[in-house]
Amino acid sequence: MAIKSYKPTTAARRQMTVTDYSSLSKVAPEKSLVESLKTNSGRNSYGRITVRHRGGGNRRKYRIIDFKRDLKGVPAKVLTLEYDPNRSAHIALVQYEDGEKRYIIAPNGLKVGDTVISGPEADIIAGNALPLSAIPVGTFIHNVELYPGKGAQLARAAGIQAQLMAKEGAYALIRLPSGELRNVPANCMATIGQVGNIDHENVSIGKAGRKRHMGWRPTVRGSVMNPNDHPHGGGEGRSPIGRPGPVTPWGKPALGYKTRKHHNRSDKFIVKRRNAK
Repeated sequence: MAIKSYKPTTAARRQMTVTDYSSLSKVAPEKSLVESLKTNSGRNSYGRITVRHRGGGNRRKYRIIDFKRDLKGVPAKVLTLEYDPNRSAHIALVQYEDGEKRYIIAPNGLKVGDTVISGPEADIIAGNALPLSAIPVGTFIHNVELYPGKGAQLARAAGIQAQLMAKEGAYALIRLPSGELRNVPANCMATIGQVGNIDHENVSIGKAGRKRHMGWRPTVRGSVMNPNDHPHGGGEGRSPIGRPGPVTPWGKPALGYKTRKHHNRSDKFIVKRRNAK
């Protein structure tokens, strides 16, 4: 997947780049695998804003993705490669021999007409899904389950890949894209290969309006606010923070402050943290 740029007809166009979608299928999404998606503009069930700077944006339909790959031993043919507005990765529509259709995350190198299969006897080919216990050590994988049968939760974004480092007893050691080493139950499913749309990280947004189309609203610095709006606000001209360190609008430390709960039940499976010195 390449990056496409345009002639600088405007100031924004000069910096803007987009993903080249020429390799994707020019079809409408499968109606049976599409459902309405309600936007909440960063608000929770009480209507309170819990994520700032969200709202607006283009309307989207959600594509139902098969993260479990639980139809084992049945070959599926890739019908189309499609764009998904809900994620950075592209998706592939596959049809099983019994006629059932499902969307999966499209790995790098997958083409229309290819065949993918799920199960412990599957070949080590991009797009095939196997339990970690059946995958050779050193293989690059994506779409990794954290709990057996729950569906993939790790390594799902565009261009991402994890690596199977070791297997010991009931657990497999995975190196995640962040550098974290984590033990995962060996009967969890994972898909072979690297997630497609590798050039996604190289796209330049180019203008503010394109970010608004994605549902992002402007972010304003606390230092240019009034003191009743932010602890950094107020003062004459460009004033210093005026307190020991930068804080959030609600006075909590902003940089380097650990917010992860210590009682997270999966912490005990982390062998090496991503930010370990």
